[in-house]
Amino acid sequence: MTHRIINPEGLHDPLPFGYSHVAVTSGELVFIAGQYASDATGQVSTPGFADQVDAAFANLRTALAAAGLELTHVVQLRTHIVDHDLEKLAVLGKAISAIWGDRPPVQTLTGVASLALPGMLFEVDAVAARP
Repeated sequence: MTHRIINPEGLHDPLPFGYSHVAVTSGELVFIAGQYASDATGQVSTPGFADQVDAAFANLRTALAAAGLELTHVVQLRTHIVDHDLEKLAVLGKAISAIWGDRPPVQTLTGVASLALPGMLFEVDAVAARP
């Protein structure tokens, strides 16, 4: 199976960090790298957890659009939360419900001690399927 790498405009340049944003396969699956609340330089753009969740999903939307897809095409999420607790789970649940309603994609949530950059509290990666 061949694939194509996309680093869309509107997201920071990930190459200095050692990854790409989107991998489109010749088949039906599209893989989106971990998205977080990043500014144009790849640094964390906001300190608050809820704001980071919203910004990460906005970046996920941008990455999917580069592959001609939308959030409704996502079939799997992997979320990573620094110092995970029930309050943060509620914030994430509310965000997911606002996007997918009563049909969210499958998800694995991992509580972690830290993520790639200082101040990063949330990251989400996804697998989407072409219709």
